Amino acid sequence: MKEDDALEDFARREITLNGISKIVYVSGNGASGPAVIVMPELPGISPHVARFSRWVRDAGFTVYMPSLFGRDGAIPSAEEGAAIFQKVCVSAEFRAFAANQSSPVTQWLRALARLAHQECGGPGVGAIGMCLTGNFALSMMLEPAMLAAVMSQPSLPFNDPAGLEIAPQELAAVRERLEREDLTVLAYRFEGDKFCRAQRFEAYAQALGDRFKGRVLPDNAANSDVPAFFAKHVTTPHSVVTVHLIDEAGQPTVAARDEILSFFVQRLASETTDLVR
Repeated sequence: MKEDDALEDFARREITLNGISKIVYVSGNGASGPAVIVMPELPGISPHVARFSRWVRDAGFTVYMPSLFGRDGAIPSAEEGAAIFQKVCVSAEFRAFAANQSSPVTQWLRALARLAHQECGGPGVGAIGMCLTGNFALSMMLEPAMLAAVMSQPSLPFNDPAGLEIAPQELAAVRERLEREDLTVLAYRFEGDKFCRAQRFEAYAQALGDRFKGRVLPDNAANSDVPAFFAKHVTTPHSVVTVHLIDEAGQPTVAARDEILSFFVQRLASETTDLVR
């Protein structure tokens, strides 16, 4: 996957929430399919992120893929990707280096979850965050419509391996809700990931108890044929369900993808909502 993706099978919508407008790419079953929000990883909505969104859509969901940074559908050069990273790090919307704080953009994302639930119906909404956006799915659990949160290689804060990018009072509220409603949060990382280390999963496990279900994949399960930005700047296995996924039967990354899709089905499909949490 080394060519730009035109995203032609997605409806490009400009959505204004809380007085802030963003482009959101929507694809799926509309009002007949529950919503899942797929948040991009750095350096943006790549063809690999779009591929994952299509897998979610094809599992029976309506995908909402917000554009938060980068060029939509593009595979940027290593230099362009680095420039996007630097821009994100100084953006007021993100707390790239601050532990115990929630990025302001999560408020907009919670509003998007409410809108998606209104538009699509069903028991509730799912969300997956990746890398920079990894923890956002957890923060979104403060929205009652959110029922299924997945964190893939949550990488913030960048400078504190054990830090959690969420305000303590929000984290406490999320844990209380998870316990009250018997919900769980899935999380994924590669064993040798330098951006999402073991200390972070240990901190999540301590904060959320058995409501946190962390999965650690071996480094040798990662795809090695990666775009220029990853080859130069992401030198360890990192992106579990996108760039480093090996799309072959029996691969650990495919098993992780399928577990995520099953999790969304179990939590969001009306006929199976009460079977597995």
